[in-house]
Amino acid sequence: MNADTLQYLLATRRPSGISIVKSQAPQRTIVHVDMDAFFAAIEQLDHPELRGKPVIIGADPRKGKGRGVVSTCSYEAREYGIHSAMPISRAYRLCPHGEYRPPRFQRYSELSRMIMSILSEFSPLVEPVSIDEAFLDCSGTEKLF
Repeated sequence: MNADTLQYLLATRRPSGISIVKSQAPQRTIVHVDMDAFFAAIEQLDHPELRGKPVIIGADPRKGKGRGVVSTCSYEAREYGIHSAMPISRAYRLCPHGEYRPPRFQRYSELSRMIMSILSEFSPLVEPVSIDEAFLDCSGTEKLF
């Protein structure tokens, strides 16, 4: 049976109790939350004197001879060319006056849990990807906000 025949039969013969409903695939609304420079932002939150300054989270730079890498840095530090995964010794050479801080994972985890809890107020379907990133399935909630 070809499509024309099926269309003709559906148009002319409708058995009782059957209705034909055209449907579309349901639309999904997925929100991606990525809290860029999360660790550095928390340091600036907890230590207001660091606001507006280049903040670098990672290994001890030991005056440019340190080993290890930059975990993250503030936007102010990025203006000096510093970025995540950069050797900490190179970061120090680029910005010796920066505020170098060791990571405080317990504090970052605490605030991450609080933020994920807030996100769950917008959707019960929150999928954390990492400490500073999550996906929310907000399908069907569009008219609530």
